[in-house]
Amino acid sequence: MRPLIGITSHMELDQENNIIGKEDVEAITRAGGIPVVLPNISDEDKIQELAERIDGLYVSGGADVDPLLYGEEPHKDLGGITPNRDFFEITISKKVLEMGKPFIGVCRGAQVLNVALGGTLYQDIHAQTENELIKHLQKAPNSYETHFAKVEAGSLLNRIAGKDKLKVNSYHHQACKDTGKGLKVSATASDGIIEAIEGTGENFVLGIQWHPEHLLDTNEESLAFFKAFVEACKEN
Repeated sequence: MRPLIGITSHMELDQENNIIGKEDVEAITRAGGIPVVLPNISDEDKIQELAERIDGLYVSGGADVDPLLYGEEPHKDLGGITPNRDFFEITISKKVLEMGKPFIGVCRGAQVLNVALGGTLYQDIHAQTENELIKHLQKAPNSYETHFAKVEAGSLLNRIAGKDKLKVNSYHHQACKDTGKGLKVSATASDGIIEAIEGTGENFVLGIQWHPEHLLDTNEESLAFFKAFVEACKEN
């Protein structure tokens, strides 16, 4: 049987609608899973039941994460936040990870993973880092790769991609800073910005700062990430 993969949904600032990108759905279906769109509910008992029913969790991209959740005051360059989504995603992420179920997070999803496990973020990499940065908010089509990410040897990311350098797309102004408990860095940009994190244990836990769901037809490793995730869900 194909595994049921929960995909978290985006919210605008009015928090009135739950929205999902067609690329997120396509990534899971092409990888062999059955996508289930998850609304941003606030009832923890129902979140617990959702976590029990799905075989794996895919936390999708979106707006900034509230810095109060990792003990910081908001920086002047913080973007819009959606508290309902923050609560839902961090709560279900913790539950899924505690159950040992596979997890993949993209862009904001990688940041949610880090915060859920006690890590911190750069609220704005351009204002809060000292290095001269490459362009992380690309002015190019979503399906075009605009910079490189160096992959750590022996990492889960490295084993899936089979490469030590990847070409990635990039549109973010936040990034992981201090990694959370049980996480390690598995890829960085040339300017030191973290491009991927992953779990230190045996379970499939992967956070990718770029958007591989937009690169499914551009490079083979992008679909491979989702296939490896879905396969881990089958095995689990």
